[in-house]
Amino acid sequence: MSISVKDVAAAASVSVGTVSNVLNRPEKVAAATVARVQAAIDDLGFVRNDAARQLRAGRSRSIGLIVLDSANPFFAEVARGAEEQADAEGMSVLLGNSDQVPSRESAYLDLFREQRVNGVLLTPVDLDEAPVRRLAAAGIPLVLVDGELPGGDVPSVAVDDVEGGHLAAAHLLALGRRRIAFVGGPLSIRQVADRLRGARRALAAHPDARLEVIDTDALTVLRGREVGEAIARRPVGERPDAVFCANDLLAVGVMQGTAILGDIRVPHDLALIGYDDIDFAQATVVPLSSIRQPAREIGATAVALLFESLEGAPARHVTFRPELVVRASTAG
Repeated sequence: MSISVKDVAAAASVSVGTVSNVLNRPEKVAAATVARVQAAIDDLGFVRNDAARQLRAGRSRSIGLIVLDSANPFFAEVARGAEEQADAEGMSVLLGNSDQVPSRESAYLDLFREQRVNGVLLTPVDLDEAPVRRLAAAGIPLVLVDGELPGGDVPSVAVDDVEGGHLAAAHLLALGRRRIAFVGGPLSIRQVADRLRGARRALAAHPDARLEVIDTDALTVLRGREVGEAIARRPVGERPDAVFCANDLLAVGVMQGTAILGDIRVPHDLALIGYDDIDFAQATVVPLSSIRQPAREIGATAVALLFESLEGAPARHVTFRPELVVRASTAG
């Protein structure tokens, strides 16, 4: 049986309005009355109907966050930073995983609109303008995380992935490596394409170097392992002497795949660098060099930009600079 506000009011011998004030504006009610109503709530096991409260208020106390891959530790850290900042503002975060599928992204955008969230943080796959327009029509602000829309009227927070790709490839080149493979995909993902663009920019200054692009259909350990095994099966003279992976999960997989066949040593035969600098990167068998992104700060900044939008401030675009982290997988 569902306990209602009327039941609480009857048990406490107060009006329904008084119970409402105790729940929402307790400073307006005498302390003795608050205590009596709270005792009735505890005795009856009353749970407030937050959905109804949200409907009356026109907004929930939630923020929607849609990421490309919730299993990726990088996005877990982004979510953690967003949750910490949202909690400081009295909000909670609802997490959606698009799994790099545009239709799932659109479905989550519509779902969060229907749930009347205060705003949406989105790492876009292939941003569909229709659900974005519906969000705007409902007065729900959008902040892009690791993406930006033409026109600049949607706030965004990102990392300069072109610079990150350049840092990674330049590091490998500085080690004397000249047969470099870039592993990542799908290349339709903006972050992957930008990291590749940065790598190509670095190689442009070294005519004696070549870049092989190995496109993958996902940014996972399994796909990386498949690539590593395929590289290990090549004749020695046809193997790259360095690999730059579009994220750390792929790099971990490449390290595993090359080790399975046993004749490729990291870093002696193959220098290996990833991207994101997830916590696990320093705990691999050969600690992994990586390009660090401030994941938690990205999430927190996205929430801060959202609250600026809610207060009517102009759209801001924040870009973080990546950082090269050198470990044993690219030791000289």
